[in-house]
Amino acid sequence: MNLYEMHAAADTPARTWCGGNLGGDNETCVTTTPLAEADAFIVGDSKPEGAGRELRMTGAELDSFALRWARDRGLKL
Repeated sequence: MNLYEMHAAADTPARTWCGGNLGGDNETCVTTTPLAEADAFIVGDSKPEGAGRELRMTGAELDSFALRWARDRGLKL
């Protein structure tokens, strides 16, 4: 399965996950947009320098990343 050949789900907008600063023109956000054909997502960056760049990951890959990230950073879920 090539995630980069798949299209975003037409009826689901991107979700924005912000944090890291107090807002303004350089707000640091990550966007996730579900793909229509699989349990997978387009991961984007809200900063102007990140425009047009994306990463695609399956739901399982993102779940694994999130859990390990939280554990390695000492965050509580």
